[in-house]
Amino acid sequence: MNYLAHTFLSFNNENICIGNFIADAVKGKQYLDFEEEIQLGILLHRAIDEFTDANPIFKRSKKRLDEKYRHYAGVIIDIFYDHFLAKNWESYSSIKLNDYSQRVYDLLEKNKEILPEKAQQFLVYLKREDMLFNYQNVDSIEKVLIGMSKRTKHDSLMEEAIQDLKDNYSSFENDFHEFMTDVIPFSRDRLKLIKQQQKLLEL
Repeated sequence: MNYLAHTFLSFNNENICIGNFIADAVKGKQYLDFEEEIQLGILLHRAIDEFTDANPIFKRSKKRLDEKYRHYAGVIIDIFYDHFLAKNWESYSSIKLNDYSQRVYDLLEKNKEILPEKAQQFLVYLKREDMLFNYQNVDSIEKVLIGMSKRTKHDSLMEEAIQDLKDNYSSFENDFHEFMTDVIPFSRDRLKLIKQQQKLLEL
């Protein structure tokens, strides 16, 4: 899952949202440097990533790209799924996407000093391009893929994946909706479990 999905799966908890956003920039036990709810967000992000990689629906989406993009296929599907979440936002949230996006930007900006440097740098780009809102536009997805392709060490061909999205649009969108019926309850349950585990560690 990508940035929009991870913030969405924080279930409107601000500190968990921060943790979910910064998780990729926090390695190993560095998560212990943050306050408890932010730790929960980081651990939830890691659990969602593991769940996603093993999920048969996600694998089905990924299989359409594996031959050409190999280990970049999963990254591309993450971006595709954020597109479909943004496009179908009203099916999953009662908050308008524009309002939600601004709320997340404001939250992260307000807490900027605790974000790892890598996350701070990405936040500048995220806000400037209004990516959480613009993920709904295919042109914005193409721009993201081109940018990611330029930053990879090897020739990933990710800039060409926009055509795969267009060619298999309905199939990817159907996969996304099916996947969401799995990942939402998983995330709620895992968050409860992590909270319980944290409480046990405090005893």
